[in-house]
Amino acid sequence: MAELYGVEVRHLNQQVKRNSKRFPAEFLFQLSKKEMTAWRSQFVISDNGRGGRRYRPYAFTEHGATMAATVLNSERAVEMSIFEIRAFVRLRATLIANQQIAAKLTELEGRLEGHDTDIQELVEAVRELMSPPARNGKRIGFEASASRTHGKSSLHFARSRGGARVPLSLP
Repeated sequence: MAELYGVEVRHLNQQVKRNSKRFPAEFLFQLSKKEMTAWRSQFVISDNGRGGRRYRPYAFTEHGATMAATVLNSERAVEMSIFEIRAFVRLRATLIANQQIAAKLTELEGRLEGHDTDIQELVEAVRELMSPPARNGKRIGFEASASRTHGKSSLHFARSRGGARVPLSLP
């Protein structure tokens, strides 16, 4: 944070201690011993007796970072304060947009679940229509017996309303 504001770490720590009333617990906290150990191992920082960090570092929340900029009074701190506020506003807007998108997705999933059963029923109906009908054993059409027709056709035709020839039943 000090590097971000263009000041030395000791200067930042000094200002935080001098203005402790401006940094309530929800603005600033120090890492616990367990967090400090994890932090050291993550960044390969040497142990206390070997020239490493001797004090637990401060961690600033969004509001604490803004407050730190006001107590430092450097030009860079003011610029970064404005930048941080804008960044956090954008972050909030993004989170709200993501929540709205998540709500819409949940709504769509609910709708699709209802549609899934409808689509499944439709697919089953189409499959039934595509399957060949069961045979009933009756033949369609006729067979003319040679003895009855004597070489003549016994099929009579009529005209339909559209003018097409339609076969009639046998006489």
